[in-house]
Amino acid sequence: MADAVPVYEVYAVKYAEHARTASANFIGGDGHDGPMPMDYFVWVLKGPDAQWVVDTGFNQSAADARGRRLLHNPAEAIGLVGLRAEQVRNVIITHLHYDHAGNCDLFGAATFHLQDREMQYATGRYMAHRCMHEAYSVFDVIGMVQNVYGGRVRFHDGDAELAPGISVHLIGGHTLGLQVVRVHTARGWIVLASDASHYYRNMHEERPFPIVANVGEMVEGWHRLRQLADSPEHIIPGHDPQVLVRFPPATASLRGRVARVDLDPINFESSSD
Repeated sequence: MADAVPVYEVYAVKYAEHARTASANFIGGDGHDGPMPMDYFVWVLKGPDAQWVVDTGFNQSAADARGRRLLHNPAEAIGLVGLRAEQVRNVIITHLHYDHAGNCDLFGAATFHLQDREMQYATGRYMAHRCMHEAYSVFDVIGMVQNVYGGRVRFHDGDAELAPGISVHLIGGHTLGLQVVRVHTARGWIVLASDASHYYRNMHEERPFPIVANVGEMVEGWHRLRQLADSPEHIIPGHDPQVLVRFPPATASLRGRVARVDLDPINFESSSD
């Protein structure tokens, strides 16, 4: 009998927020413009034998420079679910934008998992143009290059199983090397979409987010997400405040701060949007 696939708990840990309007979140704007804020998450995967972190967020300096409200440094925020950054052994970086790849120096024992294409994109010719590099922090990119030279980056060329029950899948679109994370949970296979879909509305209405390297890859990526996940309810967007509404909190005291996306949604009316 084959060994059972491990089951992971998956926590969405909110660490920052930003006031926005809907027109800022869709190419071409939004005809019914109104408030559509953005939440910033890091993700914790807790299995029977291993714990993983997905993305490392940004720090106070970056928040001040970009007008975001930092609630907790992500390296500290994961303490809400019992992790210490210095003890984390594996970190998946979905892409190298400032809000996903800061604070790597605080994860001193970690190996970072990154797509070949993302490093090539973030250090290549397109970064000579401000409109292409604006969402990157050169300091974070340099820090990741230093990790490469330190033997702490494991590169992946497309789809790869990292451990039983955890795999990464190259999507592209938002950046040329964006990857998503597929995780086995008690409710089935879920997909942490990261910025393949910032909000539920991006993928459900097929309306791309404006920061995009390749629109075609972004649109095709939504179909790939549906193939990887057990259902649309198993796809978790990267920045939508609805994640904290649709899924149960990790504990009552963490309502609005940490959600368990490995558990069934609790707000079915919202989740049918």
